[in-house]
Amino acid sequence: MLEKLFKLTEHKTTVRREIGGGLITFMTMAYIIFVQPGVLSLAGMDFDSVMIATCLSAAIGTFIMAFLANYPVAQAPAMGENFLFLTVASLSVGGTVLGWRGALTAVLFSGVMFIILTLLKFRQAIIKSLPNSLKHAIAVGIGIFISFIGLGWAGIIEKPKAGILAMADLRRAPVLLALFGLIFITILMSRKVRGAILWGMLVSTGAGLLFGIIKYQGIISMPPSLAPTLMKFDFSLFLTVDFLVIAVIFLFMDMFDAMGTLVAVANQAGLLNKKNENRLGKALMGDAIGTVGGALFGTSTVNSFIESSAGIAYGARTGLASFTTGVLFLLAIFFSPLVKMIGGGCAVAGGGILYPITAPVMIIVGCLMTKSIKEIDWDTFDEALPAFLMIIGMPLTYSIADGMALGFISYPLLKLFSGKGRKVPVLMYVLGAMFLVYLVSRQILLGG
Repeated sequence: MLEKLFKLTEHKTTVRREIGGGLITFMTMAYIIFVQPGVLSLAGMDFDSVMIATCLSAAIGTFIMAFLANYPVAQAPAMGENFLFLTVASLSVGGTVLGWRGALTAVLFSGVMFIILTLLKFRQAIIKSLPNSLKHAIAVGIGIFISFIGLGWAGIIEKPKAGILAMADLRRAPVLLALFGLIFITILMSRKVRGAILWGMLVSTGAGLLFGIIKYQGIISMPPSLAPTLMKFDFSLFLTVDFLVIAVIFLFMDMFDAMGTLVAVANQAGLLNKKNENRLGKALMGDAIGTVGGALFGTSTVNSFIESSAGIAYGARTGLASFTTGVLFLLAIFFSPLVKMIGGGCAVAGGGILYPITAPVMIIVGCLMTKSIKEIDWDTFDEALPAFLMIIGMPLTYSIADGMALGFISYPLLKLFSGKGRKVPVLMYVLGAMFLVYLVSRQILLGG
């Protein structure tokens, strides 16, 4: 049965290796169960409901990837896109605050557009046209951006009264707990302990409970209701110009994040070749369907996770690994008290909330994503500068899409003015123009 479904022999793998890879992938990305409700609750959404939506959307998206594409890639609500969701929810569009329901509607619409573009094979064409330098810069930039957020959530850096950034007060208990977690996970990873990230989170949680930094709220319970977020859309501004611009912004981030991740993990697994071209197209479709499903449940953009590379490193090569990860996400819905205890954050004196358990994970995951920086051609300046602008642009503008825009606009321009314009695929000029339109519209609508 498993052989027929996933073609294990053809991919030179075993049931044990696939299940082990799926377990490791889950352990390395389980932080999203804790982080996502904390992020979206800041937009006014129900914490418990978002947690269930996160688990269900991750499970279903990952199942689609397993059975449709037979890829060892897991899906879940994406980091970066969830912060854009917060920004969009607070926007005033047409004199009305969009709110989280309006933002959820924009995610749904972007997912539908995503499916259409995949059916038209537009995304596959983009992947073929992307230069290697920009492919790797996307992953590196996202990694640095995530680590930057993690440093802030840990309370290690902060915005001072004068200046841009500064070292925060490291004597506060939640900050010390975050530093402990960061060091402990690093030691485990250095010793190649499988599931080091999840073990580190559990140990940090124990330490937080022991010293009274985290309040005990239980471990297992019946799943909370999904009703507060299930299909809670607001179509009052649907198809207005401002709404469409926001939906396109979501589409851009989803599309390019997904392509960057799938290119990276498919290449690692040896699946990025002509023989597996059809599977890549199906994987892209699975990613698009995941976004629509996530919006229906009540969560921000669902995307392929770069942490799937951990399972691939273990030996996973088929959808059986993804199926394993999906089952584990379903089981996670019975642990909502534990999730709330770990991901709910800690209030600190003077106001604000720190996330001492999840922040170290974000820093480490960001570090793991930057390893492909060595693949960029730093000796060729018209390849290096666009990649560099993309990498530093994401954290400095606090936007994945803005950082990508800097790279995609500068790349064809530099090639054109250096006399290499004919070597650039036409689609790269199209993408550069699209990102220029995106930046202009963002300046007008989002206020820069």
